[in-house]
Amino acid sequence: MPGLAANIGNAVRYSLTYVTLPLVGVFSLQTESYSWVALVRVGQQKRNRELMSGRRVLITGGAGFLGCNLADHFIETSHDVVIFDNFYRRGVHHNVEWLRERHGDRFTLIEGDLRDYQALLRAADAAEAVYHVAGQTAVTASVANPREDFEINALGTFNALEAARHAADNPVFIFTSTNKVYGGMEDVAIVEEATRYAYVDHLWGIDESRPLDFHSPYGCSKGAADQYVRDYARIYGLPTVVFRMSSIYGPHQFGVEDQAWVAYFVIAAVKGWPITIYGDGKQVRDVLYVDDLVRAFELATEHIDVSAGQVYNIGGGPRNTLSIWVEFAPLLSQILGRPLKAASYSDWRPGDQRVYISDIRKAWRDFGWEPQAGVDEGLRRIAPWVLENQALFEP
Repeated sequence: MPGLAANIGNAVRYSLTYVTLPLVGVFSLQTESYSWVALVRVGQQKRNRELMSGRRVLITGGAGFLGCNLADHFIETSHDVVIFDNFYRRGVHHNVEWLRERHGDRFTLIEGDLRDYQALLRAADAAEAVYHVAGQTAVTASVANPREDFEINALGTFNALEAARHAADNPVFIFTSTNKVYGGMEDVAIVEEATRYAYVDHLWGIDESRPLDFHSPYGCSKGAADQYVRDYARIYGLPTVVFRMSSIYGPHQFGVEDQAWVAYFVIAAVKGWPITIYGDGKQVRDVLYVDDLVRAFELATEHIDVSAGQVYNIGGGPRNTLSIWVEFAPLLSQILGRPLKAASYSDWRPGDQRVYISDIRKAWRDFGWEPQAGVDEGLRRIAPWVLENQALFEP
């Protein structure tokens, strides 16, 4: 990645310098130096990739947005993929059809529910990696039905952990948590600018040392799962990894108003649906294109000797941020080549963070991961998919 400069917070500027080497980059900064880590990794990464080849991989929620993108990648790279999904979410059948068109019968499909431990135990048999990406994903749904949210996210994750623990091969276990475990972060100083809110002090974003503060039933259920996954590495020696994720987007994401906002706004703009902004539209998020997240799974697995038992903030980082409407709407209008309908505004949602940006440097240090797709590039990838599949989004 070439040198760059970006505005962060109150017009703060920073720069990164990379020197390209095979497979990795060398990261130099006045306060930190990772060059020696990168140099050591070159040979080790190749060996780890060779060891990982042909693994049996269980993906819970494998018919969903992230799950089907993970499945597509790992089938393509000659892994034995098992998809476990209850087909509850909208669009998942289309995702499975897409996988069948691309890969035929080269994967196993199991219809099952996270709350059914015996079904998970059977699915995890002989798994060498478990990617637990299934779950209830909407804060609003958790408020409406907290028991179901708990059973899916907390109990479901416990069941997945137990299934992995009793599998014969002590599989790698990667769990997709959320930045919502950090709560509203009301103590973090922010400044309001013309088009966005910005951190006053957090140049690189929020790192993993941030105290946990669960808000909403969703935050509690995901937070409980997050901590269980961490503890299974300490207590049982299961090689677990937690990804606390920011806003992920990409093809095969059937976004709705209260979840997956990037995809939803693209879909709504294409379809001409009314859009409601909760708050003032200056809320800032770091956004990550799904292919980069898939690569994070692969790299964390290849480097499980380092990543086991660790928590990582995974998102676009400070280079890939935008405010959810004031900055996003003009960019989307430019990409679609036409003006968007004016949005309506409503009250702020409880616990909504004015700014959330992931500090992703730990993932770089431990397994050499960083996003590759910028915001503009990522949106130019998802927009054609939405335009070509408009019939899938009928209300």
